[in-house]
Amino acid sequence: MKLEIIDVRARNVKQTGFFCYMSKRKTEGWRKKLLWLKKRFAEGLKIKMLRLPERGFIEYIPGEYAWRAIHAKGYMVIHCLWVVGRSKGKGLASALLEACIEDARRAGMKGVAMLASEGSYMKWKRYLAEHGFVTVDTAPPSFELMVRTFGKARSPSFAKDGEKKARGFGKGLVILRSDQCPYFEDATQTLLSLARKKGIPSRVIELKTAKEVRDLALSPYGVFTVVLDGRVIPSHYEAGEELLKYAGRKGRQPARPLSPIIEVCL
Repeated sequence: MKLEIIDVRARNVKQTGFFCYMSKRKTEGWRKKLLWLKKRFAEGLKIKMLRLPERGFIEYIPGEYAWRAIHAKGYMVIHCLWVVGRSKGKGLASALLEACIEDARRAGMKGVAMLASEGSYMKWKRYLAEHGFVTVDTAPPSFELMVRTFGKARSPSFAKDGEKKARGFGKGLVILRSDQCPYFEDATQTLLSLARKKGIPSRVIELKTAKEVRDLALSPYGVFTVVLDGRVIPSHYEAGEELLKYAGRKGRQPARPLSPIIEVCL
């Protein structure tokens, strides 16, 4: 099988799209992601996308500009890796991953890093381990920072104190979000609507830079976090009713982990 990969850059992103929301280009989520990407390309972000009929992509960026709550200067950081439908099981995810690794080598970087969480949609640990990645840091409830290094180098690490920061928000619903994923717009509006219906005060904090993600984020994922009454809520945003019923109940949280609709499909 001949593998064709499209390099998505600032000059062609409007034509090629960026894989997610390909059929929803008129939505606010797609528009915000496009604007976000145009700024990030100047910082070294890259997207490699499989040419149709294959369906998948990888998005990555140098660590100092990574939109995750990690300290990873000198490493390439993968934001997303996604292969779906009939494209699964053909080794295409591995081809995309290896293309990223090769880019990092050519750039003289220390290695490649990626976030994993076995208790959520980010079930990448076993897959990454098969490709030479090892865990170098952990954070609750189930986050792992996995790295493939190219030699001896200081390991990246998570930004800390998320729970302490969360307590400072007090009562009500707080959503910390970025435009890194086009699904976040619907996620935000869903939660705000439910909060209004339940009479829960709510607000949104927009994360505009990678530094803000590191400084303000309450979980390693960083770019979309829900805080309810001073607690980070590990809940899928689509289960909004489940999430909001926990308002005011100390010590209880929904069972499902935090997740915008992104999952790795290998």
